[in-house]
Amino acid sequence: MALSTVLFGLMAVCIRLASKQLHPFEIAFFRNFFGFVILLPILIRHGPALLRTDKLGFYIGRCSIGMVSMLAGFWAIVNLPLAQAIALSYSTPLFVTIAAVLVLGEVVRARRWTAVIVGFLGVMLIVQPFGQSFTAASLVAVLAAVDRASAAISITEHPDAIVIWTTMLWIPMSLVPALMVWETPVGITWLWIVLAGSLGSIAHMFWTRALRLGDASMLTPISFLQIIVVGAFGWWLFGETLDRWTVAGAAIIFGSNVYIARREAKLARQAVTDPEINPETPAPR
Repeated sequence: MALSTVLFGLMAVCIRLASKQLHPFEIAFFRNFFGFVILLPILIRHGPALLRTDKLGFYIGRCSIGMVSMLAGFWAIVNLPLAQAIALSYSTPLFVTIAAVLVLGEVVRARRWTAVIVGFLGVMLIVQPFGQSFTAASLVAVLAAVDRASAAISITEHPDAIVIWTTMLWIPMSLVPALMVWETPVGITWLWIVLAGSLGSIAHMFWTRALRLGDASMLTPISFLQIIVVGAFGWWLFGETLDRWTVAGAAIIFGSNVYIARREAKLARQAVTDPEINPETPAPR
């Protein structure tokens, strides 16, 4: 999980570096294309049998929603301070709880609702909807989190199969918006998009294995290391600073998510399959 978190943070840095030339929608396509290329040796090793599934419909629906989340998330990474964009992405479990009630009709008890409300206070501190620093990019980052919650569908298959199917479906899905803003990469931009794809897929595989081997309640706190990684690179490469509202909001969201994860662990073990969609499959509370 620690390796996955660091690699996802480095992927976000590569996305920002590539955005000096390319639109985030085009970067998303190249992230998926080169991410699939890096996965080909695994597919060759396992053979076509790895891709056998009776859940193709679930994959397509999940990846369609996840693609909206990816495009919004990449746009936020390009247009917001890195640490702020990543901090807002961790609000996904809060929206999963709401979706569990509205869509699945599940019962959520008072302690869970309290954690959600506290978490949303953290989101408000970061977004500051009524402050002078408010930007529309913050809402896009929140939209990405909402879409990730909508795509929180667990698929219990081989971790490599999940990563390969997801990346493979994302290639054509991301190509359409990329063509609308297409500009052929030049120079060092090629390095950043190749790294973004490679780091993303490798991190994705580490994530699926971590959550297959360990409890989500133990692993969730580790994932917040990503905020430190992107915050450090944001300061070093782009001259960004962490304002007190982002720090306070991220800490509150962190605490809320840790409580939610520990509560989930007590109620039921759930399979979490995809960090880029960042799902948390709800169970009865």
